[in-house]
Amino acid sequence: MDKVTQERIAKLHPSVVAEVTKIVNECNSNLTGRAQVRISQGLRTFSEQNELYAQGRTKAGKKVTNAKGGQSIHNYGLAVDIVLIIDGKTASWDTVKDWDNDKVADWYECVKIFAKHGWDWGGNWKTFKDLPHFEKRNISSSNGIIKISWRKLSTMMKDKNGYIML
Repeated sequence: MDKVTQERIAKLHPSVVAEVTKIVNECNSNLTGRAQVRISQGLRTFSEQNELYAQGRTKAGKKVTNAKGGQSIHNYGLAVDIVLIIDGKTASWDTVKDWDNDKVADWYECVKIFAKHGWDWGGNWKTFKDLPHFEKRNISSSNGIIKISWRKLSTMMKDKNGYIML
C-alpha cells in the first residue's frame, strides 16, 4: 500500500480505518500484476464538496457530483474513491483492463472485494454512476447495525475530532 493511500485512510472515520486498510491490502494481493489500488479520495470537507459541486455549474468543467457540502458520504469519512496505479506511476480508471491476466478485469476484482465487505459501489447506482466510488452504508454502532444516509449523518452528534458518533 502506498503512502498516499495510507494517509487518506488515516483520515477516514475511525470506524472504517481498519476495514478499508484490509480491503485495499486484499485488493492489492489479488491484483498480482502491474496494478495496485490507491485511495484517490477519502474524507472530504464541506468546502471541498461545494467546490466540486460548483464544477459544471458556476465553474468550468463537467459535473462530477450532485452532492453539495454535507450531502456526500465522503463528508463523514465513510466513502472512498479508488484509482489503479499501474507500474507504480500511471493512474488508470480503466474498468476493463486485466493487468494481471487472470481473465477478470482488475477493477471488478476490487468491486467484488469491497462488496464482500459490505461496501456499496457507485457503479451500481441507477443514475449518475460513479465507478471509482465506494461507501459504507450499514454501520455497526452501540445500537446494532444502522443504515445511514447523508441526511441521517448530518443530524448526528460529533466527537471532539469532528467525526460523527456511532
